[in-house]
Parts: sequence; structure tokens; C-alpha cells
Amino acid sequence: MNSATNRTNAYQIESLKNIDHKELFRIYKDTKDIEIRNELINRYLYIPEILSKKYINKGIDYEDIFQVASLGLIYAIERFDIDRGFEFSSFATPTIIGEIKKYFRDKGWAIRVPRRIQELSKKVNDVKVKLQQNLQRVPKVKDIAEYLAVTEEAVLEAMEASQVYTPKSLDVSYDNNGDDKEVQLKDIIGEDDKSFDKFENMDFIQKCMEKFNEAEIKIVEDRFFNNMTQVDVAARLGVSQMTVSRMEKKIINKFRNEFNKLNEL
Repeated sequence: MNSATNRTNAYQIESLKNIDHKELFRIYKDTKDIEIRNELINRYLYIPEILSKKYINKGIDYEDIFQVASLGLIYAIERFDIDRGFEFSSFATPTIIGEIKKYFRDKGWAIRVPRRIQELSKKVNDVKVKLQQNLQRVPKVKDIAEYLAVTEEAVLEAMEASQVYTPKSLDVSYDNNGDDKEVQLKDIIGEDDKSFDKFENMDFIQKCMEKFNEAEIKIVEDRFFNNMTQVDVAARLGVSQMTVSRMEKKIINKFRNEFNKLNEL
């Protein structure tokens, strides 16, 4: 009987939820069992959820983005090798973001634009070239509107919409108010991505909990993830509320000590 079979028998006896995530990845690598993969998906589904929210109001429904991101999570699980020493969240994030961006590229327009505006935008671009040749000058909005027999507002709307079909490169440079040094678009837009902090925090919590006993893990899950009171947790564990309170303080101190060790590195 090989090691893969031994591991399969082990997780059939023991609840999947009680198996360490690293061991689950090793088991899945050997067995490709769909139940193991489903458990890994459930544990890390928070990653595509967080990343999908970054693309809300970008012209595509959140549910569609989340489905694409979830597929990216599955691709990451299939490719991940726990023995290489990387944290899964760090490995999965670029894979998921890549799938989301590819989905947006496949949609053509960076923002979903009504078809009537897309069609008018194409006409406006064609007419601009034609009128410039005929008038021997850059046509005005009024000229284009009269030629197409539409309102000036419709022309302006189509011209604005055409800007989202081909987004500007982040490497485009701008004059820095007369200074010698130019600035690039990527230097003046955007902000720190707080979602990566969430991933790091989750990894930190998960790594700390590997050193906790079963009761401590249960208290962390019920108190800080399931929002249960100390009284409810005490009743569930069959101990006093004071015992839960003391254990909770002990757990917090363990987290604090591990955090201090991390900062000393």
C-alpha cells in the first residue's frame, strides 16, 4: 500500500475540516480527489471574493467576475506545489487577477457600453476622418452631429465612450509643470492595495493556529470568525465562561508574541 493510499484512508476517517491545509495539498497532489479540492476551494474562496470586489462598477456584473475569479482559484489549486515553500495566497493571487484581466480583455471594451453608443462611436470616428479631408480642418462636434443627423450630446457621448475601448498605457508620460523630469501615468494614479494586507493577515493567523491545540482553535473560530459570545463558546465546550476568558487572553498573547517575532526578522 503506497503513501497516497494511506493518506486517502486517513482523511476518510478524519473530518476534512480538521486536516491541516498543507497536508490537504499533499493529499490532493497524490490523489486528485474532488472532495479534497472542494475543501481547498472552500478554505480559500475568500481570495477571489476580495479580488473580485476590486472590479465592481467596471462595466461587468460582480457575479460574472466572481465566477471567473473562482475558476482562477481552481487553476491555482491544480498548479500549486506545497513543497516549494510558498504561501498559497501569494501564489494564487496573480493567477486569479490574470484570469479577471483576461476576461475583461475578451469583452473588448474596458467598460460595458450600450451597443447603440458603440455603433455611433465607430461612425463618429469614420466621419471625423472624412470631414477633415473635405473641410481641410479638424471638424467640430457640430459638424459631425449635422453630418450624422444626431444631437451634439450624442456625439460627445460617443466620443467619451470611445476612450474606454483602448485604455491608456500606464507608461505614458506627461510634462511635470515645466520641470525637466516627466511623470508617468502610473506614478499619479492608483493607491495601495489593501487586499494584500488581508491575505498576509490570513496567512499569519493560519500559521499561528498551526501551533494551537484543538480547544484554542475552536475558541478562535467561534469568537472571532463566528462572532459567538464567551458564554456561548463556554456552553459549547462544556467549561465556564471564566475559563474561556482566560484561554482567550492566552491566545491573544500567543498571537502577539508571534507577531513580535515576525517584526524582529
